[in-house]
Amino acid sequence: MRIFNTLGRSVQDFEPSGSTVKMYVCGPTVYDEVHIGHGRTFVAYDMMSRYFKLKGYDVIRVQNITDIDDKIIKKSNETGKGWEEIVAMYSNSYLESLELLKVKIDLHPRVSQHVKDIIDFVSRLIEKGKAYVAESGSVYFDVDTYDKYGELSNTMKNLWNQGEETIKEKRHSYDFALWKASKPNEPFWESPWGRGRPGWHIECSTMSTRYLGETFDIHGGGMDLIFPHHENERAQSESLIGHPWVKYWVHTAFITIKKEKMSKSLGNIIPLKDALKEWGPSTLRLWFLSSHYRSNVDFSDETMEQAKSSIERFHNALAILRSVLREGNKFYSSQDGIRTFQKVLTMRQRFYQALDDDFDTPSALASIHDLASLIFTEIQQERDFLSAVTAMDLMRDFNQVFGVLDDELESQGKHMNTLVENILEVRKNLREKKMYEASDLIRDALAKSGIKIMDSKEGSTWRLE
Repeated sequence: MRIFNTLGRSVQDFEPSGSTVKMYVCGPTVYDEVHIGHGRTFVAYDMMSRYFKLKGYDVIRVQNITDIDDKIIKKSNETGKGWEEIVAMYSNSYLESLELLKVKIDLHPRVSQHVKDIIDFVSRLIEKGKAYVAESGSVYFDVDTYDKYGELSNTMKNLWNQGEETIKEKRHSYDFALWKASKPNEPFWESPWGRGRPGWHIECSTMSTRYLGETFDIHGGGMDLIFPHHENERAQSESLIGHPWVKYWVHTAFITIKKEKMSKSLGNIIPLKDALKEWGPSTLRLWFLSSHYRSNVDFSDETMEQAKSSIERFHNALAILRSVLREGNKFYSSQDGIRTFQKVLTMRQRFYQALDDDFDTPSALASIHDLASLIFTEIQQERDFLSAVTAMDLMRDFNQVFGVLDDELESQGKHMNTLVENILEVRKNLREKKMYEASDLIRDALAKSGIKIMDSKEGSTWRLE
């Protein structure tokens, strides 16, 4: 496998530190609803995690919730609601969206639960001379003590603007806050430097090392986090532990709306929960993964309809595979069947090669579309059992990574399969006796139950709507 490492800006061989791939992904700051840009990031790392598991690795994935931040305090002041109420509301909405998207996180640490760990981290940086306490009680990281600063983001020194308030008590304007002295009407915790709260960047360094150790494999997030957030995380973490911290820095690109970046000022932000309600998780996941994770993708109703049509197409292909498999391996493969089987193997190889190449999901998806075409033509006509078994196996691998066919592949229990197949047999007998009106009544009744019947000269197949 090869993966693009932002540190060095090159595609590199992926060599994890052990049999378990350890991943940390920056989660949301819960002051507002997460949007589809967040959703794309969550699904991208979920896809990576799923593929690692398909390749035989164990995976530990940590994704934090930032529940202490300037934006949360600002929202509290604007709305008159307590900061904890705001955090609870948007955290619950975020977690509900993750569940609907079928994104599973192993650990979901919250900043508010790790303040003691953060204070300890900051204290050790001060002891090593990497940070200093200002008169106000705030603590800052001394950027000049870390000689690799700027390497991750490739940012020159004159552009090291931290986006923080310019305060004279800093040694350098580009130093950044590790601990912020409390102000009136703000949440605070007691510390050796007085009452205050954690800075943004120290949170992720503390929680990631707490759960993944002082060296782990992948640190991810959106490209907008490369500077200053990830640059600062790397600086403070490596300054403390004294050796390289993260092996591969991985970042996802943006979603645009009509070629413009989503922003509140343009009023074009699409909440993730709204998109899930309108399009459903499978369509949304497929759309997210139809573009490479490092490429911007433009949202439109047309592209969503295309993803929806693709899901429908794959469902129809699975229905045909089921019908062939139901017939059983009645005879050895013909020469045509062997050729079809070889084509399926080639598509399987293409699927894995694409994902091995920096998670090239568009190419992997193209191989599955080609497989569907083969199912609609050669496999359906030849009824070759070996080709159908191999194709079904590839469709399951595809779904294990993309997570878009769960309803079709997992929710059809043995009893339901038997029941529908028995009904199809009765309907077949009716059609043979030219009792088409009764046959159509059965078809319509099944449709009302969410079961679609598809008739062809080769026979009848079915799938869930």
